Amino acid sequence: MSGIQTIKVDKDEDGMRLDRWFKSHFPDLGFGRLQKLLRTGQVRVDGKRAESSTRIVSGQMIRVPPISVEVAADDRPNAKPRSSKLIADDKAAIEQMMLYEDKDVMVLNKPAGLAVQGGSGLKRHLDGMLDAFTDRKGNKPRLVHRLDRDTSGIILVARTRKAAQELTKSFRHRNTQKIYWAVVAGVPKPRQGRISTFLARSEEDERMRIARHGEDEAQHAVSLYNVVEQSGQKLAWVTLKPVTGRTHQLRAHTAHIRHPIIGDSKYFNIMNWDLPGGIQNKLHLLARRIVIPHPSGTGMIDVSAPLPPHMQQTWNLLGFDVSEYDPEIAEPQ
Repeated sequence: MSGIQTIKVDKDEDGMRLDRWFKSHFPDLGFGRLQKLLRTGQVRVDGKRAESSTRIVSGQMIRVPPISVEVAADDRPNAKPRSSKLIADDKAAIEQMMLYEDKDVMVLNKPAGLAVQGGSGLKRHLDGMLDAFTDRKGNKPRLVHRLDRDTSGIILVARTRKAAQELTKSFRHRNTQKIYWAVVAGVPKPRQGRISTFLARSEEDERMRIARHGEDEAQHAVSLYNVVEQSGQKLAWVTLKPVTGRTHQLRAHTAHIRHPIIGDSKYFNIMNWDLPGGIQNKLHLLARRIVIPHPSGTGMIDVSAPLPPHMQQTWNLLGFDVSEYDPEIAEPQ
């Protein structure tokens, strides 16, 4: 493609993620290449910079820069035929992650370290692994939200386009409860609170920074927290509830109140702080529970994920008791 295009979002694309829109319109454009175009501001939605997770709205205008077809092979969808062994391995791995499934939805327990989508140098990621569940009509399960690579826990997958649209609406209209568990440095005061800031991407790195209201690209972000247990004044087990869904929101917010999540290589901001012996230096953040209306319109999906091994080790070491936690009482309101 040569020259800049401006394309209007159709009615049936309302609520679609921007990266999904690009995959539909430009199937040869790899994820890594798209991320670079977004980072450098070459892609615009109604004249504003956007992220891959931006939800587009019918009638919006998307600026598409000239796109080179010379995309790295690893970035091309289906660039190389995958062997039947790899497909079987991916299917088995996802079945091991399965917490819940029906004809419309899969709820997976993503392990820490597994990327949700592809990028430069990434050959194995959850989105690619879902190819193993493509049906005879070519329909592949769709991711409806994301988790950071080092965050473990619940991720929701739609089996059909209609289910994806309904789940996306629930996220957009905030009809969803997402509960996270974390271990943070120190003990937040008050023990239950609300964090409200504006967040924007840093120009220097991939971190999100606290921004001012009205600043270019700044997005309002709100999180609730609650201290469940503590280990002296050194560490605390907290539940976190993101009211909004911004990139790295919980990690940036806990760091902002000077109680960063332990094992967070991007946001841990306390100088000369030593991790207690026996605790692994890995991100202690778990997407613990999701409650969302079923896309069929009947009932609710309510699924919880177990602690990953490195967090279970920490719970054992600190004497935190998962069995005493009652989410109806202890989660932030």
